[in-house]
Amino acid sequence: MKAYHTTLLGKVYENKRTKALIAVMSLLIAGSFGCQAQNVKKMESKTNPLMCDPETGMCEIPTGTNEAGNQIVTAKNKPVKLIYFTDPICSSCWGIEPQLRKLKLEYGSDIEVEYHMGGLLPDWSYNSGGISKPSDVAHHWDEVSKHYQMPIDGDVWLEDPLESSYPPSIAFKAAQLQNQEKTITFLRIMREMVFMQKKNIAKWPVMAEAALKAGLDTTQLHIDYTGKADQLFRNDLQLARKMGVRGFPSVFVTNAAGNTEFVYGTKPYSTYETAIAKVLPPVTKTPYSKDWTALFAHYPTLTTREFAELSGIQLGEAETQLEKLVGDNKLRKLSSKNGPLWLSKTM
Repeated sequence: MKAYHTTLLGKVYENKRTKALIAVMSLLIAGSFGCQAQNVKKMESKTNPLMCDPETGMCEIPTGTNEAGNQIVTAKNKPVKLIYFTDPICSSCWGIEPQLRKLKLEYGSDIEVEYHMGGLLPDWSYNSGGISKPSDVAHHWDEVSKHYQMPIDGDVWLEDPLESSYPPSIAFKAAQLQNQEKTITFLRIMREMVFMQKKNIAKWPVMAEAALKAGLDTTQLHIDYTGKADQLFRNDLQLARKMGVRGFPSVFVTNAAGNTEFVYGTKPYSTYETAIAKVLPPVTKTPYSKDWTALFAHYPTLTTREFAELSGIQLGEAETQLEKLVGDNKLRKLSSKNGPLWLSKTM
């Protein structure tokens, strides 16, 4: 299996290094937050994709040339489409999970989220920005966890470090060939694994475990993972170039007419609401139940911050409620170094 991964990744890396990745897009908003994609060429500056500044949330890549210019994909099935460029190990993307989950509850009848992989970490063939090896990331992830108030255990980089974020990205594209909803669940499970359980999601057995939990056909997933998913991932990288993406999370909020608002990095919930309202002025929120049973029926796993965001309460109150529910044997609690995950009893 190791030889297989080496061959697969080597093939992707060779293609990845042939062009410089991603330009500074004209729509960038000053002072934004985000994890930056790794430059596809060998790093020539002191920028590192995994060093997301806890204060700014930015991990900027060197500026390149946007060969194709900005290309916006318009909404088709619902009035508004959120074209979301992300990566399975992007800590800032983990930081906007509360916002995205709430958006889906309040605006789900009018918006659809289209996920694309951006390629954060091709490999470790560089030495820059104070990071030259995986262990250098460990303390940084612990700091980012505090900033986003989302549990992230950086010890994965000490105990079982990932060589690349490409394998789980390709697995995500393979999952999309089966079922879109299960694919989003698959991505969520992989993120919980890497951020909280210190599991190396670049390894096939770990990816297969996540796929099984998400209800995917793991046999078919492996067939597509070793086959057509590689090209689908390359297509995502090409689309990122065309749209001027330079880091993650990058969200393009667009309507059928092509009117677009760009939200770069980790932003407050109100920023996403404003962007949606600009491209769809008559949009209205759909009321949803904030009762814990309804929330966990929709999202079987929640962090404390997610529960607080969805419930509209403060973190302290959220933690008190969740602890009581665990004490009453109504929820389960998965502890980790920098915060727990709360699970429905059905999980």
